[in-house]
Amino acid sequence: MKLTEIQDLIKFVARAGVTEVEIEQKDFKLTIKSEMPKGRGRKDDAVVQTIQVPAAVPQAVVPAVAAAPAAPPAPAPAAPAAPAADDASSGANLIEIKSPMIGTFYRRPSPDKPVFFEVGDAVKVGDTVCVIEAMKLFNEIESEVKGKIVKVLVDDNSPVEYDQPLFLVEPA
Repeated sequence: MKLTEIQDLIKFVARAGVTEVEIEQKDFKLTIKSEMPKGRGRKDDAVVQTIQVPAAVPQAVVPAVAAAPAAPPAPAPAAPAAPAADDASSGANLIEIKSPMIGTFYRRPSPDKPVFFEVGDAVKVGDTVCVIEAMKLFNEIESEVKGKIVKVLVDDNSPVEYDQPLFLVEPA
């Protein structure tokens, strides 16, 4: 994981009001905890700490992030991942289009434009299926599979995590 990715993750945690994010990879473990300063209670005053990050980290390993964008009690972060896994297992030959980053998911290029794809639409490799806003940058996410959109797994204008499934596609 690159230093810029860690910095982006720290900023996202502070902005979203998440209390804790833990990333474990083969060679390292990263924990980001956000605590509210005593007597204050504003989300933007959060203190962010990182621990256990070695200097050299391979970049080919995929991190698993378990966190919810709101500040619910600690057991809640695992809940959003469960429905997506159930949806994926229900279709034997369905392929997931996953988020390559953390940010805010948008189904349309701008509020006054139509959505990129609806359920049932055919998608080709390279087609833009959504936009993810991260750090005020809008990143177009392209399909890596040809097929038909079967299900949209994320609501428009919702926060998404790295590697979170966004769409289910039936390959053509």
